[in-house]
Amino acid sequence: MNMRLLSYFLLVSIMLLVTACSQNPVFIEYQTLSKIGDQPEWATKDWNDNNWDKKKAVLSSGEVYWTRTPIDILQAPEPLHPYAIRPYIYGEYEVFWDGVLIGKNGNPGKEEILGPEGEMLTTFIIPAHLTEVGEHMLAIRSSIYHFPDHVGMRVDIANYDELLTERLIETSYMHIFAGAFLIASIYFLFLFLGNKKEYPMLIFSISCFLFFVLNLAEFITTYVPIHYAYHHIRLETKAALMFGISFLIPLYFSKQFPFPKRKVFLISYAIILLFTFFIKHNFLDFTSRNMALIMWVFSFGIAIFGIYKRMKGALLIMLTLLISLLINFIISFQVGIFIGFSIILLGMFYLLSLRIKEQRLAYETSLVQSTRLRLALLKKNIQPHFLMNTLTSLIDWIEETPKKGVLFIEALAKEFDLFNQIENKTLIPIAQEIALCRSHLEIMEYRKEIDYSWQDKGIEFDETIPPGILHTLLENGITHSLPKSDNRIDFKLIFESNDDYKSYTFLTFAEIIKERKNKREDGTGLKYVKARLTESYQEKWEFTSEPVDHGWKNTIKIYS
Repeated sequence: MNMRLLSYFLLVSIMLLVTACSQNPVFIEYQTLSKIGDQPEWATKDWNDNNWDKKKAVLSSGEVYWTRTPIDILQAPEPLHPYAIRPYIYGEYEVFWDGVLIGKNGNPGKEEILGPEGEMLTTFIIPAHLTEVGEHMLAIRSSIYHFPDHVGMRVDIANYDELLTERLIETSYMHIFAGAFLIASIYFLFLFLGNKKEYPMLIFSISCFLFFVLNLAEFITTYVPIHYAYHHIRLETKAALMFGISFLIPLYFSKQFPFPKRKVFLISYAIILLFTFFIKHNFLDFTSRNMALIMWVFSFGIAIFGIYKRMKGALLIMLTLLISLLINFIISFQVGIFIGFSIILLGMFYLLSLRIKEQRLAYETSLVQSTRLRLALLKKNIQPHFLMNTLTSLIDWIEETPKKGVLFIEALAKEFDLFNQIENKTLIPIAQEIALCRSHLEIMEYRKEIDYSWQDKGIEFDETIPPGILHTLLENGITHSLPKSDNRIDFKLIFESNDDYKSYTFLTFAEIIKERKNKREDGTGLKYVKARLTESYQEKWEFTSEPVDHGWKNTIKIYS
């Protein structure tokens, strides 16, 4: 996936969407008045409604109620392009414009008898002779049997063609967003499955997927007719998705910009978010707004901390948060929240791209270092000093005991042959590494005339290991150790495994030279071991090397 190309694509889509959403209004909506009851005269334009309530009606059992809203038309429609009205109302209703019935959605007052009818979003044409510039009266006769505590109304007036196409265009843009983030979700999920310790990738993947589902839940009413009786399920789904996204985004930033007492912070944040989710839960749009605001505040605080600590990418995240806030001031919440989330997710996307780039560079550096150290180690085994000492010892053995001299030559040839087999491999069977160690001990016995012994315990011979790391630890044990009183140095390799990790413990039983006990910096050999472990297992390993009572102890842990 080309991350830069995807980012450019999403940014261009955002700009197009903002442009598409900006329109000049053609009407002014005034104070809506309401009254419980049912009289046909209440639809007329000149009805005296001075004693009607300015507050929303308080309903209990699906009774009929009326609303009256004065509306000023600011400009007359063009010929062949009539105005239309789209109410956003919970319930079933009839729409009257200047006393004329222009549309019906369901059966107000008869919901209990006839069952659910109608849709959440409907559009009604206003007769052309009733759309002259000036004041008009919108009267709506409605009932809300299923959710009587959700009384409310909002209307849009525009050209009929615009009302039909505007929502479709808006939905198409938003679904482009949804598809892009769905692809990103799948891509980073597979990346996480390849390296299951990269939790920021998993968090980002889940966030993108939740954003995708939230987008579908918001705009599904454009092409799927939903009755208001089932609309509450949609709102509950949106609120639950908002809760998930609002928790995951600060969690992601806390992973990228770690700070002290992070667990306490996240637990406190989760409690605040849960409280916000359940308080006034019936007003789900209000709940979603508050959760988005709390998410923004906590994320902004984390970004400020990252800037204070000079963490890479923190400044960009702060800018994306500020831009997302600005957009929500410019356009409506229903669209602004998606554009704002998109910008924040792009910032998260950028942080992941930085992380992936750093991991790639670190891996390439480890390969170069591993190659350099491997060559240095090979050079060490064939350097003139090693060869001269070995050949001198070989001459002595041939002169004194020709048969042992021949065995010495065979052991030397065997070690070089094993080195030749494993030098360019990343992982080799543990049996091959042990054979290399035994061969080296055989050579050193001839060279130093010290008794070396090798033991291993619990070895599973189908296991693999980076080549030369045990051989390197063995060389360190020989070089930096003195034999015990019986002229012996013993080595022991212990293998253990469980569900979490595999462990190799390499023990040296000898008198350790004091200089080695006090030495803290890694030599070439230990650098080689660490580079090889990084090359094969990235960060999923642990290596310790320390003196003990009997000599020296090296432990390698490889995590699952």
